[in-house]
Amino acid sequence: MNLNPVVLSIPIFFGLMSIELVFEAITKKRTYRLNDAITNINLGALSQISGVFTKIVTIGIYTVVFELFAITKIPVNWISFIVLFFLYDLCFYWSHRMAHEISLFWGGHVVHHQSEDFNLTVALRQSSTAFIWSFPFYLPLAFAGFDPLQFVTVGAFNLLYQFWIHTEHIGKIGRLESVLNTPSHHRVHHGRDPKYIDKNYAGVFIIWDRMFGTFKEEEERPTYGITKPVNSWNPVYANFSHYIDLYHYVKKARSIGDASRMLFKQPGWLPDYLGGVQTPSAVSPNFHKYNADVSHLWAKVYIFIQFVVLMLVTSYFLFNNSELDSLTKSLFLIWIVWSSINFGLLFESRKKRLQIIEALRLIAIPIGIFELIAMGYSFPFWAIYAGIVFSILSVFSSIWIFKKMLSD
Repeated sequence: MNLNPVVLSIPIFFGLMSIELVFEAITKKRTYRLNDAITNINLGALSQISGVFTKIVTIGIYTVVFELFAITKIPVNWISFIVLFFLYDLCFYWSHRMAHEISLFWGGHVVHHQSEDFNLTVALRQSSTAFIWSFPFYLPLAFAGFDPLQFVTVGAFNLLYQFWIHTEHIGKIGRLESVLNTPSHHRVHHGRDPKYIDKNYAGVFIIWDRMFGTFKEEEERPTYGITKPVNSWNPVYANFSHYIDLYHYVKKARSIGDASRMLFKQPGWLPDYLGGVQTPSAVSPNFHKYNADVSHLWAKVYIFIQFVVLMLVTSYFLFNNSELDSLTKSLFLIWIVWSSINFGLLFESRKKRLQIIEALRLIAIPIGIFELIAMGYSFPFWAIYAGIVFSILSVFSSIWIFKKMLSD
């Protein structure tokens, strides 16, 4: 059983998103689109799943530093918890700020800013590569002597706090605005308007932005997203799009110095012979959100049902991965990534061989169930029966659905 507070909060996340949707139905204020919301959640799922593998490295390094180089071993109690909560957030501020100010690091954070909507699903839109650049900023806490388990717990609560601030339905909240990061402050952070870019880096306490000169009050409603839209629902491409752009630019560098500056100066820095520094411009009045989508209702229903199945499988994996061997974990990862990519292709109406690829993905469900049973894993009978029946029906029905939706 995975006791990670973030994983344990998955039902709460979906409950709060449901409440937000109900509120939108009542108020008629829409901030959700199915294609964007599913992509956001899929990126969050991929981030958590990759974390199953990568946290072994990051927490391992933190633990080694703590055991071998800590100045002292700070007792684990409520006082040290509060102190660590503040210090962790300060480390988060600088990690977050550098992710915006260093182009290579931006590649690990840009994923969180790609959505052109702003709702609770955006909180889940997290990168699978950000840990590479962010975790060194927290090592001073290991040197200081904060216990690794306490560090992981505080980090999870810091992340959980940031969920609720991703909404347009909560206005300013009085005096708390001067101390805490709030939806109003965080809407500024997600704005692509020049005056909002690179502001309000705080995780929990906005005091860091006020102290270090990066605070900006919310004025008019921001335009959300990034200055170079990713224009794709493919979660794997979303994770690597900035790195791909950097690679193409660095290949054209005429010196090692220019290549290094493109990697470690601010995003958009280019030498003069490649066009010079790319500065953000005002949002065009003709700006339209990327909204590639399937037109047929059956297609939307099909994708949503398959997405629900994907979330159930992902939840099972996140809650029970400690009981699975490395091969089984890898197979889960492959199928979940495969499913996420397919949903993006469906929304973008990529027709070539899509029916075959999707049918193979569906067939993989019963094959996977039988394989896990053969390896000794036990499941409730209802889960096995439901999985097999659903998979068989899906394979046959999907062919008809795809023909109908792709012919429109």
